[in-house]
Amino acid sequence: MGEGDEREIAGRPGAVRSDVRSWPTGRLLSVAARVLERRFDEVLAGYGLSHAGLIALHHLTDAPLAQRPLAGLCRVTEQTMSRTVDRLARAGYVSRRSDEADRRRLVVEITPGGREVLEAVRRAERESESLLGALDDYEHFREQVIALIVALEGDDPE
Repeated sequence: MGEGDEREIAGRPGAVRSDVRSWPTGRLLSVAARVLERRFDEVLAGYGLSHAGLIALHHLTDAPLAQRPLAGLCRVTEQTMSRTVDRLARAGYVSRRSDEADRRRLVVEITPGGREVLEAVRRAERESESLLGALDDYEHFREQVIALIVALEGDDPE
């Protein structure tokens, strides 16, 4: 399978299920990631979010941040973060204000609307049968994926 994996899986779930059992685990992860990403993109688009916007909201839940450190946490360039913050601000998910310690610097802060949309997307991810709600144990799966990423990257993904 390659392009069109999702249509193939949706159209022949029984045949696909028996076929994929013979695949190497790396290939399984690759196909699952592509299918899940396409479906998750649709969910995010419904809220006017991108993956960068979602992770930015995640990192802003604890405290407001300047754009440069936020870009670092999100593992994107400052230019990408600037566009992302602009979109989040237009959607009403974040606000910007001058940093009290350095008025030249802008600080980004999540709004109540941003918190609501973040929780809605997290809930959709966990509960939607077309996303990860199909799993028997979401939390265990999540912990296993984190452990795999940490082992493969050699550092903490958060």
